[in-house]
This record gives sequence, C-alpha cells and structure tokens, in this order.
Amino acid sequence: MLRIVVSNQRGGVAKTTTAATVSRCLAGRGMKTLLIDTDSQGSIGTILGLRPQYTLHDLLIRQTPLPQCVVQACEGLDVLCSDRKTQAAEDIISGQTLRELHFEQVFQDSGADRSYDAVVLDVAPSLNLFQTCAMLYAKCVVIPVAMETLSVQGAAASISSANELNRLFKRPSGIRTLGMLPVMVNQRLQMTQTVLNALGDMSGALGVPVLPVIRTDTAVVKAARARQFLQDFDPRSKALEDYEAAVGKMIELAGVGK
Repeated sequence: MLRIVVSNQRGGVAKTTTAATVSRCLAGRGMKTLLIDTDSQGSIGTILGLRPQYTLHDLLIRQTPLPQCVVQACEGLDVLCSDRKTQAAEDIISGQTLRELHFEQVFQDSGADRSYDAVVLDVAPSLNLFQTCAMLYAKCVVIPVAMETLSVQGAAASISSANELNRLFKRPSGIRTLGMLPVMVNQRLQMTQTVLNALGDMSGALGVPVLPVIRTDTAVVKAARARQFLQDFDPRSKALEDYEAAVGKMIELAGVGK
C-alpha cells in the first residue's frame, strides 16, 4: 500500500493542487485512492467543489463509518474532506494518550488500509498535531517546493520534522522523504535556477531526491477556478504531463509494485 503526505512548512507552494493531482494520477493508474484533507481550511473540498455530509471530524470524533464520510470525486478516487471542525477535533485528540498515533489507529480500524491501494494526505502549512499524525501513519513524505527561497526553507523544516519524529519514536521503519518536488517552474526566471541549485545542494547533503519538475502552466489555476481536476480540465496540459512523470518516480521510490 502506498501512503503519501504532501507537506511543506511554507504556504502557497501548490501543496493542495499537488495532493489532488497526484491522487487523480494514482487513480488513473488503477490504484483505488483515498485523498484526505487534514487542514481545517478545507482547501481540497473547495478546489474540487465537493459538499460532503460528513468530514474528518465526524470520522475522528463521532466515529462515523469511513464509507459515509468520503465523497467519490471520480472513478477510483474518494475524498475525505475537512472543515472548520477539524481544528476542534485536533484540540480534543491533543489531550489523549498516544495522540501522535491516532491516525494509525483510526485508519486501520476504519478499514482504509484494506479498502484502498493508496492514501494521500494534505496537511496544513505548519507543524501541528495532525501533520505529525499524518507523517507517522503514511511514513512517506513528498514536499512541493515553489521557486522562491522561503519555500526552500519550508522544505528543510519538513525534512527536519520527519527526522525528529524518527528520532523520538525510534521505529524500525521510519518516515522517509520520498523527494522534493519543484513546482511552478519557469526556466526563464533567474530565481528558478537559484532555487533548483539550492534543492540540488540539499539533496546531496540530506540524501533526499529531487523529483521531476512541474512546469508553470495556466491550466492549473484555471482548473481550480473551474472546480475540476487538472486531468478533466486539460488532459494535454504540460503540468499534468510533469505530474504523471513525478508520480511514476514516487511509486518507484516507494517500492510499490503497481
């Protein structure tokens, strides 16, 4: 089973777009996929135009069965949305014993690990309890990095967080950063090369791969405005071509035989 957290401690780096597009790419490869939004802003539901009756809060706190909480976004892809109540759920769980392992327990008990071939989790752009829960559950992290220096710093913070969790929980199979994903790449801009060079240096120093780049593409923004997956809005877009290549590399690095 493939589980991926899409994380960067910096906002505005196409994290939610990446989570949604990667999930759709996985579903397109025949992997039944669950996309989970753990951010109380509820961006996944917004960009896809979803209106769920139940959300992550209902699963975690009210123990509403998972099949009732998910919305089918397309064939092979279910979405578990968040809303403002997600913050209340996090506050409640923060007072529990072994709170960092809550996602592991809930998603195992709810049947997610038996029902899906892949789970993708979108997390808030800050280190909070649910990001910790997501990393410990998924064990694989993909970090989108926009072409600006603060995004690189956010990527470094995400890698550091994963390493610290490995140190604290001392697990044989720890959290692994599958790769840094350069997004919104425009080779004509000088800053782009500066950031790519910085990622190359980080990759060499930390042993974290740099995934195939995602080129700047107006179709990405237009698809979000249309409340559609990039695949549905423009199946020939260059960004989608890049995401497909990146997903193939993620599967290879994760060692998933699909």
